[in-house]
Amino acid sequence: MNIGKALTLAVIVLILIQFVPQPSHENPPITGTPEWDSPRAEELFKRTCANCHSNETVWPWYSNIAPLSWIINFDVKVGRSKFNVSEWGRPGKNEGDDAADELRKGHMPPWFYMPAHPEAKLTDTEKDELVKGLSATFGAEKPEKHEEKR
Repeated sequence: MNIGKALTLAVIVLILIQFVPQPSHENPPITGTPEWDSPRAEELFKRTCANCHSNETVWPWYSNIAPLSWIINFDVKVGRSKFNVSEWGRPGKNEGDDAADELRKGHMPPWFYMPAHPEAKLTDTEKDELVKGLSATFGAEKPEKHEEKR
């Protein structure tokens, strides 16, 4: 198959998948919120983390285009299931105590999120402020806590 035919086929497939039902972009209701350590910690969190870790996701225009819509919806669903400040106090694990460590280690925000969300880029000072704010708000993961979970 030559490149022209392959590109034509790819375009046809991309057009056809737009007719597959797309995931909902409705944000669930807010059922609980944490008591933030400071307004600054909350502001930095909302700027950097809230799209995936709250029920206040701002869905960009490209989140309506398959297959991006499926990927973005999946990422938000996973993020909310692990740590969601809009469902604070819900039954089950809400991994706020891991948040500071994930940020400190550079695991959050994920690299693939950053190009489309330059507002989420933190300076070193902002990162330190957010880590301290997350630790103060949610607690910091301690080695002995891992033992309790097992």
